[in-house]
Amino acid sequence: MTNRVPLLCAWLVAAGLAATGVPAQAAQPAPEQPAAAPSEIPQLAHEKYALPNGLTVILHPDRRVPLVAVDVWYHVGSGNEAPGRSGFAHLFEHMMFQGSQHVGEDRHFDILKQLGSSNVNGTTSTDRTNYYEVLPSHQLEAGLWLESDRMGYLLPLLTQQSLDNQREVVRNERRQSYDNVPYGKERFETSLLLYPEGHPYRYMTIGRHEDLQAASVQDVRAFFQKWYAPANATLIVAGDFEVDKAKALIDKWFGSFPKSVRPERPAPALPEVAGPKRSEVQDPFAKLRRVRYAWNSPGLYAPGDADLDVLSYALGASGTGRLYKLLVHEKQTCQSVSVYQASAGFSSTFNVVCDLRPDADLAEVEKVFDAELDRVAKEPISGRELARAVTSVEASFVWGLEDLLARAEVLQAYDHHLGTPDWMAKDLARYNEATAESVRQWAEKTLTRQHRVEVVTLPVERGAL
Repeated sequence: MTNRVPLLCAWLVAAGLAATGVPAQAAQPAPEQPAAAPSEIPQLAHEKYALPNGLTVILHPDRRVPLVAVDVWYHVGSGNEAPGRSGFAHLFEHMMFQGSQHVGEDRHFDILKQLGSSNVNGTTSTDRTNYYEVLPSHQLEAGLWLESDRMGYLLPLLTQQSLDNQREVVRNERRQSYDNVPYGKERFETSLLLYPEGHPYRYMTIGRHEDLQAASVQDVRAFFQKWYAPANATLIVAGDFEVDKAKALIDKWFGSFPKSVRPERPAPALPEVAGPKRSEVQDPFAKLRRVRYAWNSPGLYAPGDADLDVLSYALGASGTGRLYKLLVHEKQTCQSVSVYQASAGFSSTFNVVCDLRPDADLAEVEKVFDAELDRVAKEPISGRELARAVTSVEASFVWGLEDLLARAEVLQAYDHHLGTPDWMAKDLARYNEATAESVRQWAEKTLTRQHRVEVVTLPVERGAL
């Protein structure tokens, strides 16, 4: 079995990228070797440059559909928060929609709706905060003006009232999405076991209620002044625009900001769990028992990250993964099984999760977990499992490039983590170059019993706690 990408993937790359404004290669007879070398994978057309004040700009023109995406990444996430300040990055994402000096208070969404925006939002992760809007192409300048105003003129509208308003929105979001949902407690417990006190991933992006409540206007102002400088941001314009005109508009709305310097972003070392660590969580919202095994693993794009992605498919893919077939189909002890490498900038986590059926024996389920995890650490996965995983990864990646904003986000991610948008071929090559033996080696190195976290969720009646 070759360790190269199957012929299907080569066809998907050509067909999928043809739908994204990148020229596909002409049809060729099927080669004898079912492979697509990284050099054969075209790149997303783009231009990268920087303004004198430090703002990075990336342009990705695609004139076929009359839409433009304006996408700004600030290079700060919850992984950059100081101890006692958890949730600040996400809180500030909300503050950026509260209003700026020339736009007005709480007007951002209304203006974009009137302009015909089809997609507008912001998100926060461990590694970055992004803000975006997809607009009719003739409204490009309006989108740039909106992003410019809150980059340069947010502070005049930052008041105790606006902070109190958005703080309560964020705290309510935590209640709705984390505190009062099935298995929300499990997510917090897993993070507490994986990361030591002081590690920026310990309290999750949503933050702690007490840290959010303690935030002052001065704290939020200082956060903006440190992290929301032009030099700590990357602006992408993607879609239907003339390059020279876009450059002139970007200079008009962002070029007058003073020169700035990107703050340092210290990277914590990969945490090492001295375990195994086991915890039971009583959950009044859960209906089924759940067992999760989790390990700290290599960060996004680091050696081993792609191999563990491949392993997650071999173990947990719906219908074909080893654990899925054993526990859902054959033994019928689990309602669902999921296995995934949750990749992040500083470090990632590898997760094996199962929701048990009511009459299942938890000890028997965990025996299956242990047996398969021991097996993949000792014996390479099959060539068929490797090929299926690589095909799935490549197909998902390529078809995901169909959306304009998704392409902008791909370029942003590469530039943020690797310093260059030119990494798509190398990204796909990570999977292309994975072998059954390299997957086994990373399983052996990462999925050890002494470094794992085990969290079991037990349903309880509401009011019993």
